Amino acid sequence: MTRRLDLTFTALLLPLDFLALLAAALTAYELRTSHFFVETIRPILQSIPWTNYVGSSIFFICIWIGLFAVAGLYTVRPRRLWSEYGRIILASTAGIMVVIATVFFRREVTTSRFLVLAMWGLAIVYVSTGRSLLRLMRRSILRRGIGHQRLVIVGQGKPAKYLVAIYADTPVLGYTVVKQCRTWNVDVCAQLKRLANRHEIDTLLIADTEISKTQARDMIAFCEDHHLTFRYLADVFAANFADVEVSTAEGIPILEPKRTPLDGWGRITKRAFDIGCAAMILIATSPLLLFTMCLRLAENGWPIFFVHSRVGEKGREFFLYKIRSMWRRDCIGPQFLEREKENKRLLETITQTHGMGTGPVKRISQHDPRITPLGRFIRRWSIDELPQFWNVLKGEMSVIGPRPHEPEEVANYGPEHRRVLAIKPGITGMGQISGRRDLGFDDEARLDTWYIEHWSLALDLYILLKTPWVVIAKKGVY
Repeated sequence: MTRRLDLTFTALLLPLDFLALLAAALTAYELRTSHFFVETIRPILQSIPWTNYVGSSIFFICIWIGLFAVAGLYTVRPRRLWSEYGRIILASTAGIMVVIATVFFRREVTTSRFLVLAMWGLAIVYVSTGRSLLRLMRRSILRRGIGHQRLVIVGQGKPAKYLVAIYADTPVLGYTVVKQCRTWNVDVCAQLKRLANRHEIDTLLIADTEISKTQARDMIAFCEDHHLTFRYLADVFAANFADVEVSTAEGIPILEPKRTPLDGWGRITKRAFDIGCAAMILIATSPLLLFTMCLRLAENGWPIFFVHSRVGEKGREFFLYKIRSMWRRDCIGPQFLEREKENKRLLETITQTHGMGTGPVKRISQHDPRITPLGRFIRRWSIDELPQFWNVLKGEMSVIGPRPHEPEEVANYGPEHRRVLAIKPGITGMGQISGRRDLGFDDEARLDTWYIEHWSLALDLYILLKTPWVVIAKKGVY
């Protein structure tokens, strides 16, 4: 069931794009015929009648909008901002190619190269601006709770609680949780039936990945009977096989789960993206890195960098680089073999008293006594992780991906967790923008698995751009 709000804003896109494209055409014409252009840049060699120009522009705008539709710019479900901008550029480029081809073969409308280029650039700017304003208007309406779908969440675990909190804290997602049910039974069904009959609920979401198939079928039937939207939280198995390739053997369908889009050109694209980002970030942050290294040296001497073993793609071990944030006497690893046994015992004691989280990876709270004052600051702002971009340049890590863990932690992975070793680990990723250290290991593994199955360059850009805001907001900081 689609929200009326989404349908309304989708319907507004068509006239909005038409007006934006028409405005781009008229602006290009006015610029070309302006007194400033004629006298300072280039005189008009061929006059174009206003009425002929407007008529031809409307014709090409209709073709342009058809290309927008082919590019998927009129889907009801809102797209991510960068994905939408990319499609606008692609469709606008295709539209201007149609104009150029028409001019070339028919030698009509205009031979002005300025008009063609100006129309292309202005179309991208005007359409993108119009859609951005419409997006802001939609977010403003949703922020006020208008147009929300009323949601019932079934489940009692951490995912259910997290969803309730995130929908409450993020009204722009467009959902209001009206009820959370711990499980599904006859009494719950009767309660929801009364709400449905009064049109007080729109969507039912299963947030319990361990729910039985019988209960799930009952909920699907309930939603169909009462015309509700049915949604569910994919479990690890569903995430592992989200993308399949279908073939046949003598008429028998055979499904082959596809591991990740990061094969072939996907891997090449991601590697080029990693090299470019890592090089630019290292160059841009080199003064900060050098200053921090000097402070590190002044506070607690050598070594400045902490080098420790991590497990990467396909289980291969590599040495990860960080700026040392602990007192030298408390560090472990190949650089500090003289106190290795003592420091490991200290780590076990601290983990027992200050440890947090469940699963193979144990995290230590902000009260870790081994961290220096400077170390606490650079950890807070993730400055200690800047040297990892050198790992990226070496090909051991990626900018975006699952976080790398220690060999001892990976040894405790369950079968469903080892999926995250299918690609190179990352400096940031889905887990880092979705809660950082507040996120349980199972939830983090589920997010990383989803990322592996649904990778795209647009998703990498989204994660990369969101990471600084998560750091600034102190989300998940110990």
